[in-house]
Amino acid sequence: MSGSIAQGTSQTHGNTRILHFLVRVPRPMGQVWEAVAGPEGLAGWFTVAEVLEPRLGGAVTLRDLGSGRITAWDVDRVAEYTLDEGGRIRFHLERDGEDGTALRFTHEFRGERATESGWRARFEVLLARLEGP
Repeated sequence: MSGSIAQGTSQTHGNTRILHFLVRVPRPMGQVWEAVAGPEGLAGWFTVAEVLEPRLGGAVTLRDLGSGRITAWDVDRVAEYTLDEGGRIRFHLERDGEDGTALRFTHEFRGERATESGWRARFEVLLARLEGP
């Protein structure tokens, strides 16, 4: 079984954009959790987490994106990073079949810096890393 990336959707509310993706990963939730909630995992496909205190209210600094707090943290299920510059990145994991994971992703931000094609490319790297040997 190989992973898939559903078409991203985009909403605009005033000057705030919200991107949503559903990524199906043929790996158990624990493996996907490490990729979205651990410094090593994030660095492998997204960005370097210069600071990541893995708990609700913990500090987070994502290279090139900024610093902020962890505003949702449910181990193995939800990691949400809210940055001082107004951005919010949320990873929500759900079981998908016997050994798969559905990753529901949301990125809320102001301006034009993030794009659907940019996130799709990142998720392709994530899938390649998780599906590799």
